[in-house]
Amino acid sequence: MITKFMAPEIIFGDHAIHQIGESFLRLGAQRILVVSDPGVKAAGWTEQAVENIKETGLAHTLYEKVTTNPGTDQVINGAALYREEKCDAVLGVGGGSALDVAKAVAIIVSNGGAIEDYEGVDRIHSPLPPTIMVPTTAGSGSEVSQFSIIIDPKRKKKMTIVSKSLVPDIAIVDPFVLMTKDHLLTAATGLDAISHAIEAYVSVAATPLTDVHALNALKLAAANLRPSTASHTNLEAKRSMAMASMQAGLAFSNAILGAVHAMSHAIGGRYELPHGEINSILLPHVMEFNLIASPSRFAEIGDILGAAGSTENEMEKGRFGIRALRSLADDIGAPKTLKEVGLNNPDFHKMAETALEDACMVTNPRDVTLQDVETLFQKAYE
Repeated sequence: MITKFMAPEIIFGDHAIHQIGESFLRLGAQRILVVSDPGVKAAGWTEQAVENIKETGLAHTLYEKVTTNPGTDQVINGAALYREEKCDAVLGVGGGSALDVAKAVAIIVSNGGAIEDYEGVDRIHSPLPPTIMVPTTAGSGSEVSQFSIIIDPKRKKKMTIVSKSLVPDIAIVDPFVLMTKDHLLTAATGLDAISHAIEAYVSVAATPLTDVHALNALKLAAANLRPSTASHTNLEAKRSMAMASMQAGLAFSNAILGAVHAMSHAIGGRYELPHGEINSILLPHVMEFNLIASPSRFAEIGDILGAAGSTENEMEKGRFGIRALRSLADDIGAPKTLKEVGLNNPDFHKMAETALEDACMVTNPRDVTLQDVETLFQKAYE
């Protein structure tokens, strides 16, 4: 068996955000496009990044209009600004949305065309400019992944762009920045990290290299998401969740994902709903569906979540894990149904068609039909 594993240079630790300027110097950058969003700016992290860039004598241009579910217009505007200001490098500071836009901008300014041209796998042919990603949430894993997710508003679809070119040059992960996040965002992003770990572990493309990161990410998140949600000042829990998110990102970047994310992308392309919450709602339903395809792997997940020693039956351990995840979601106040997060009059058939076209569905451990996806959507809705 031949495997490959892609990862950026990783700088991890409290106040690592102060390494941005020096890191760009090492990459030979002179003027950096900083991609961020209003919430990150309000928390002060965008300004810290900019100040660090200034301290090292580098120039910058700021693009801070990224929204929760970014569309093609934000990529177009960011790329235009990059060109106008004659930038030569890209910095993403924020959650998964800001980092995804930063990557998409890097694609366009180096490869040309429209971002729609790069939907799918390995369609990027020219090298990207130097890129550094700084996550401000513990969930997306985008700082280490080969993914960028952008909405095409014309098709009402979240495009999945996958390429080794999208693995950033450097990921700077600073647990300290997580202390400004409220409990709802902490809960949603933490459950997103768990969904990444689980889907990567049961993916048909999983390898021993991805398994190590997926399992450790799940262990860390299972033990630390509750205390991290309960207290924004619990730095020890924040460190563990930052590591969990990053390791889950390394796992899914290389093993890809599954039906949870394919379905979540289908919802997110049509409705302005939070990605992490959608994933947490879909996850137990998809786990129940996938259980028979990989009982031993779901049993391992169950053991991590507390089933160890309770039974030797793999299916029962897997079911225990599903119940434990639902209990975790309840404890941190996560929503239980799609209706609860504001999904109104959904067209399950259309969304199911879109989900089946998503690149993430290819690595789901169980074969999935259109009717299967419609049924899963219906279960998660009620």
